[in-house]
Amino acid sequence: MPAPLVPVRPVRIVGVGSCLGAPIFGPAAGPRTLKDLGLDAQLRSRGIPARWQSLHEPSAPKPPRASLPERLSNVSALLHDLADEVAALCADGTVPLVLGGDHAIGAGTWRGAARAVEGRGKLGLIWIDAHLDSHTVQTSHSGNIHGMPLAALLGIGDPSLTEVPGPRLDPAHVAIVGARSWEPEELTLLKRLGVRIFFMPEVKRRGLPAVLCEAMSIARDGTAGFGVSVDLDSVDCALLPATTCLEPDGLDPQELADCLHGLRSCADLVALEIVEYVPERDRDGSGARWVLDFASAALGPTTTNLLAREQTFGAHNYAPLPVVFTRGEGVWLWDVEGRRYLDMMSAYSAVSFGHSHPRLVKVLTDQAQRLALTSRAYANDRLPLMLERLSALLGYDQALPVNTGLEAVETALKAARKWAHKIKGVPEGQAEIIVCADNFHGRSTTIVGFSSEAQYRDGFGPFTPGFRSIPFGDADALAAAITPHTAAFLFEPIQGEGGIHVPPDGWLVRCAEICRANNVLLIADEVQTGLGRTGRLLACQHDGVRPDGVILGKALGGGLLPVSAFLADEAVMRVFRPGDHGSTFGGNPLGAAVAAEALALLSEEKLVERADRLGAAFMTRLQAIRNPLIREVRGRGLLIGMELDTRRVNARTAAEWLLARGLMTKDTHDSVLRFAPPLVVTEAELDWAATVIEDALADLEQRLSGNKQ
Repeated sequence: MPAPLVPVRPVRIVGVGSCLGAPIFGPAAGPRTLKDLGLDAQLRSRGIPARWQSLHEPSAPKPPRASLPERLSNVSALLHDLADEVAALCADGTVPLVLGGDHAIGAGTWRGAARAVEGRGKLGLIWIDAHLDSHTVQTSHSGNIHGMPLAALLGIGDPSLTEVPGPRLDPAHVAIVGARSWEPEELTLLKRLGVRIFFMPEVKRRGLPAVLCEAMSIARDGTAGFGVSVDLDSVDCALLPATTCLEPDGLDPQELADCLHGLRSCADLVALEIVEYVPERDRDGSGARWVLDFASAALGPTTTNLLAREQTFGAHNYAPLPVVFTRGEGVWLWDVEGRRYLDMMSAYSAVSFGHSHPRLVKVLTDQAQRLALTSRAYANDRLPLMLERLSALLGYDQALPVNTGLEAVETALKAARKWAHKIKGVPEGQAEIIVCADNFHGRSTTIVGFSSEAQYRDGFGPFTPGFRSIPFGDADALAAAITPHTAAFLFEPIQGEGGIHVPPDGWLVRCAEICRANNVLLIADEVQTGLGRTGRLLACQHDGVRPDGVILGKALGGGLLPVSAFLADEAVMRVFRPGDHGSTFGGNPLGAAVAAEALALLSEEKLVERADRLGAAFMTRLQAIRNPLIREVRGRGLLIGMELDTRRVNARTAAEWLLARGLMTKDTHDSVLRFAPPLVVTEAELDWAATVIEDALADLEQRLSGNKQ
């Protein structure tokens, strides 16, 4: 469900390019490098009102190394200035994003933040670090001041660090996450003070989301606000080597970023600190990208804020469910607050290969760097290979590539009409096409003209003539509707948007016989059902029927690009001549490269067979659910609809009920829940989904019956 409305607060970036407390010079260059890379502009592009406030770059110590008292004096002066600046920014209602530099600066950042909230209460702190940073001058093994800031914040250590103006932190409201390297003296001190430490073995055992949730409770309960300090060495150095201390077996950076998303809905987040970025170790730029991702995850706009912006600046032609997604991987999606959802929609079958399939992303990236678009005024080296593979896979002579499924349907309509006029001999302008009631072929003015959905037609006329509608699943009605002017019968093998309606056994075979006997083209719209969705390469293959034309889309683009096509034999395709039909982007090399790889994956990963096997088991599991809210479960493969009793609950409400439990689906026609996960889904994930569906609907039925306990 949407997070509370958290006002968008301005973010001011304070760079502290200091290595005064570190054993190497590298982190001193971190803030300036991030500034030169345009970190503020990148944050603004993600909806965060950020700008640079200041960049502190104290003189780096020169060899030989200065004595510890001299270094403490220099660090102390820096900490006083930093604390004053952070306190002033917090008082102005802005969120300081403090970038180090070594972690010694934390003694200034958080003393200043604590001073800002002192009038309202205490400051809590989450310290994400591989180390405990709780040495004193007396206990330090290395004499490095970046190992002392947390002890100083708790009031223990050299006066040059502990006497920065501001209240000391209460150990009861401090949590350390990710620790895996420390000396005994530090641990003894923190245990005596009562600081909660989440060591890496516990993080791995419980999972970072659960650990950070508990850490947030420690830092937030009974405080006036809290802060988060991220030392980049908390992350596994194999995945993020651009930091001062390279510690193995740390946090996964993507998981940390996902968890930090939860901070953006916290109105009591006072400040964020990210330290110890070392540019000279960032050979591929990944370290800077992770700094950006961590900052934008924590400080970005909330679900409520983003939905409000879309409502304000976007046309109201959609009513999306109350969630805003920011990342997808495989069958999972993450929202902007960091919650994870199982995708049971796969973008109406467009994401059949899962989100960001690595092979598809690589092909997309490689091709984008070579050639993305020329228009069809010229040939490119990717389209011929894709067309050849498509033809070989589906057994049709030719394909006409376009972008969206709607364009492919329009292409099929034009082909059928011209075929009727030029080949069959129907008088010009009199060709008719038969369609089915409750169809969904798109939303162009031509297509909505033959829709039986009143809303799709309302206000959009006049409509193109030449279409006749018959009941879906009624072969006799098809036979009766055919006239000498009939060009084609356009149908969906399973009506997806219509409610996952599966036709009666034998219907399609009978329709094919009728069309053949009357010289009428049989054209299948397999935009949603094609390429393995129903457990067959094409849904028509369940009945052993080979249509005269097939419309493909959605999955053909691998979930990355709009790629569609109309396929037919030369007897139909010969009606097109240069100039008859075209598309600037249709058949572009970028889309063709991705589509060719998607077709290869379909075969190599045996996704058709997978959909058949897992879909049958999943539908059996759903059909076994005993709940009065359910009227019927129907479908084929991994295209399944659950029809609900709308006298008691509408499908939109049920979809929101499932969304709140981490399962993402969508209603259709207010009566049917649609379950169509990516074809790469596992049996375990489907088992989890079935359990969530059963439990959620049981809870919903109980509440509707007034039996809430």
